[in-house]
Amino acid sequence: MKKYERAISLVLVAGASLTALFFIVKQNMEAAILAMTIMFTFTNFFRARTFKEKGHEKEAKWMRNMSTLFAVLTIVVLLVILNG
Repeated sequence: MKKYERAISLVLVAGASLTALFFIVKQNMEAAILAMTIMFTFTNFFRARTFKEKGHEKEAKWMRNMSTLFAVLTIVVLLVILNG
């Protein structure tokens, strides 16, 4: 992963983490869960790319699938928040 890609991943994951922490403090658990699923999506996505670059194809596939799962869960949580 290039240096700027690493910085972007750090900013995205840290931003989602801080957003989740903010909503936990504000006791808005729905928004906190949404931010956490976004954080897990970013984390697993960037981890999959790192594994693939290192030649760990099996681990990269697993992380890509986990990232996809959390992306779907993010959409589900967003729909629950909007409809509920």
